[in-house]
Amino acid sequence: MIELISRSVAETHAFAKKLAENAQAGEIYALSGDLGTGKTVFAKGFAKGLGITQDVTSPTFSIVNEYEGRLPLYHFDVYRIVDVSEMEETGYEDYFYGKGVCLVEWAEMIDELMPPETIRVQITKDLSQGEDFRRITVWGLQNEHFGD
Repeated sequence: MIELISRSVAETHAFAKKLAENAQAGEIYALSGDLGTGKTVFAKGFAKGLGITQDVTSPTFSIVNEYEGRLPLYHFDVYRIVDVSEMEETGYEDYFYGKGVCLVEWAEMIDELMPPETIRVQITKDLSQGEDFRRITVWGLQNEHFGD
């Protein structure tokens, strides 16, 4: 487990960017956290770490957005999924087992579809610590994933 305390949008962005700089094809990152915790901020930083220059937005209505960088990024937002069978329509398996990296916001909504090797990222906020305080916990990675 890796844990980071972030006290700003910039710190969350930088952490995700560093994580992505060492990301490998086939990795799946499950992002969990309440509304407003910074999942999309994390996704933007992660995209930057993959060398993606496009503006990254949460694919709430399209379910998945694709971006090209050092590796393709498949950014899912499954908040509006009512039944996991709806994921079949996205062709999610082609993404999950493809040549890119997947980020899945609200992954707990489709937990039964997530492979066992999924890297889990939980973002929580604690307003008693300040408006921008975030605790980012990552399971399924080793410290060497962060490089130097």
